[in-house]
Amino acid sequence: MPIARAIVLQHLDREGAGLIGELLLRRGIRVDPIPLDRGAAVPASLAADEILVVMGGSMGVADIVDPRFPFLAPEVELLRGVLAAKRPVLGVCLGAQLLAHAAGSRVFPNQRADAKGIPRPLREVGFGEVHLLGREHEPALAGLDAAIPVLHWHGDTFDLPVGATHLAKSEACVNQAFRLGERAYGLQFHVEIEAETVRRWAEEDADYVVGARGPEGPAAIAAASEAVSREVRRTGERLLGNIIIQMLGS
Repeated sequence: MPIARAIVLQHLDREGAGLIGELLLRRGIRVDPIPLDRGAAVPASLAADEILVVMGGSMGVADIVDPRFPFLAPEVELLRGVLAAKRPVLGVCLGAQLLAHAAGSRVFPNQRADAKGIPRPLREVGFGEVHLLGREHEPALAGLDAAIPVLHWHGDTFDLPVGATHLAKSEACVNQAFRLGERAYGLQFHVEIEAETVRRWAEEDADYVVGARGPEGPAAIAAASEAVSREVRRTGERLLGNIIIQMLGS
């Protein structure tokens, strides 16, 4: 059955589908955001003509038991069902972490050893790049350079799920993207965003940025947003377009 609808699980108003939604709409697929932070219910399952997109958020897998986020546990159950049924799903940032968790993997704070060899928490925040793995034989990476520009905005990471194909890494975080089966994808980074969205994140999430980049961090990210976001979008169109083709099987 042809895919007619994309269910987009949204955890914060500022973290919408962006370019993902645009590319789906171009293919005639209806995009329905589900604002979980506003009390919308997590669907129990997917219909035969639906795909699932799970976006980012400031909460994490460790918050599943937090009563402030009652939607996280049902999301994990939905993802487990989607994976078991081998249905199409794309998780971005938090969405990738939830997908990895649903597949049985550990999600934990990203770390780097200091000068004394002691592991310290490491937030990866701002524009950077990821290195793509297996471009020669991975359809989702077709036509892309060995390293691509992205937006990082996370403090947690995950182990690759058993059987997953490792698709990308960065210097600060080894597991940046994966494919599980034929139609399930997780991206720890962002390529779906535009400059205006980046500036909004830098302003509304300033405390988080300062914790990662220091007091000049929010202004630096905002200043770079216009020029770098154009390159990220160009990359995003190709990467997300490839992934959508694989998710739809067409």
